[in-house]
Amino acid sequence: MPKVSRVLTGLRASDRVGGGVARRIRRFDGWRDRATAPDGEGARYDHTETVKEYYDISNELMEWGWGESLHFAPLSPGESVKDSKIRHQRLMIDKLELREGMTVVDVGCGFGGPMRRVVSESDARVVGVNINENQIERAKSLTAAAGLDRMVDYLVCSFMDMAAVADGTFDRGYAIESTCHAPDKAGAFAEIHRVLKPGALFWGQEMCLTDRFDPDDERHRGMKQDLMHGIALADIATFGEVDRALEAAGFELIEGMDRGAEHDGPSTPWYQPLETWSRTMGNSLIGVPLGRKAAVGGTRLAEMMRIMPKGSSAVVEMLNKTAGAYTAGGRAGIFTPLYCFLARKPL
Repeated sequence: MPKVSRVLTGLRASDRVGGGVARRIRRFDGWRDRATAPDGEGARYDHTETVKEYYDISNELMEWGWGESLHFAPLSPGESVKDSKIRHQRLMIDKLELREGMTVVDVGCGFGGPMRRVVSESDARVVGVNINENQIERAKSLTAAAGLDRMVDYLVCSFMDMAAVADGTFDRGYAIESTCHAPDKAGAFAEIHRVLKPGALFWGQEMCLTDRFDPDDERHRGMKQDLMHGIALADIATFGEVDRALEAAGFELIEGMDRGAEHDGPSTPWYQPLETWSRTMGNSLIGVPLGRKAAVGGTRLAEMMRIMPKGSSAVVEMLNKTAGAYTAGGRAGIFTPLYCFLARKPL
């Protein structure tokens, strides 16, 4: 099915639940007010539901603009976005020492791009964990189309509570831009620690504030708030906070680095595909500012013509603002989606 048709189908499906797209996007826009409400609503607030809603209303647009692997990767000059993700996933496979016969947990598997790479290049079995049923169904479809479905299982649940999984089940684990959504990072790592076997390796990729973030700088605080709102992050950790959360959960930290900043030679900023379209880079036109603005205008027109449900343009505008927040944080050097760590559960 053509990508535009998939987006339209997805938005129409989303319009049939939760009071429609317009109501759902309004509710999402108010999540931080609910989270910080001083009355009973704040106490009842569940951030996992906000994250689920975020992906429910934006899944198809994200796949259209960013592909089957919903993560950033370090970019080399002349390298395409797709190739950079493949190279980054191969680095993870190498760091985890994956091999045939292993069973691996993909914590927050998204559309399953990384797990298909893991299966096809290591012959390890993967269990994809995800709270979002729509993403799971899309992952199943793409994995079946790739002929890899016999090597993959799925578990629909929050990674904060994988009660269906016994202690010490998995040989390896990874979490790519997923535990950044956790309302309690140490709690998320503790649950991952529980389901891993003693001696198992765990790779993670976190969205973090860098050491250049100044909490007393009003501009920096504004960028942080924009990122938290647009990506559905309960908070944004520093490198040190991630490391301490891993250690509190019982992991031994082997290495941790901002792979968006550390490189041996010339590099391209990780946020460049959100700023400039390039045939060489192979990024989507919808991913750059003019393309996103055109998409906003196009969806508004489609709403007027009743081709797309009311609220569709607000979803595109939300993602446009979020892309701008990524770029602003990256340019200022205060934010990175590429803090990557390797940890081990002690024997």
